[in-house]
Amino acid sequence: MKEVTEMAVKLMAASARTAPKAGGKDFLEIVVITKEEDLEKIAESMKAYAPKSTNEAYWLRDASNIENSQALLLVGLSKPVTAGYDCGACGYPTCGEFTKNRQMKDKEMGYTGPHCVMRMIDIGVALSSAAKTASILNVDNRVQQRVGAAARAIGLIKGEVVMGIPVSITGKSIYYDRQAPAKH
Repeated sequence: MKEVTEMAVKLMAASARTAPKAGGKDFLEIVVITKEEDLEKIAESMKAYAPKSTNEAYWLRDASNIENSQALLLVGLSKPVTAGYDCGACGYPTCGEFTKNRQMKDKEMGYTGPHCVMRMIDIGVALSSAAKTASILNVDNRVQQRVGAAARAIGLIKGEVVMGIPVSITGKSIYYDRQAPAKH
């Protein structure tokens, strides 16, 4: 089934790439991970970070998902640019004010920020389009935040904000009915 999951995740990447984006401008970085050793590196990174987190059990649970996945799609924001809508969702009246006043920060096993809300919506729409494609193909999947942060931290993707969709083809989905974490 490995070749099937690899083809599925590539089709998911196509769905993410062609998803609608604010102003029709594409600032997404999309990476397909199919090598078992890369999936293992991500899972190990998640497990190593877990004790430092306030959500240790969730990091460990998601790391287990990655260890048991056959492939992974990563979707991230490639550049911290605004959409130019002056919508105010960022807390500033104009995109110019936001850009002038924001102070970019980076977080260990997290992201940079703050970012334009429209660009965050772009990531969400791309992830939804990719998950839809996996669903149509009957490939088990789940959008996850922690896997994106870990992949970013170990340099598999450069995006400012990254989320991932691991995929698996087994007799029962590994992404649902997951064991509840012992502590949270």
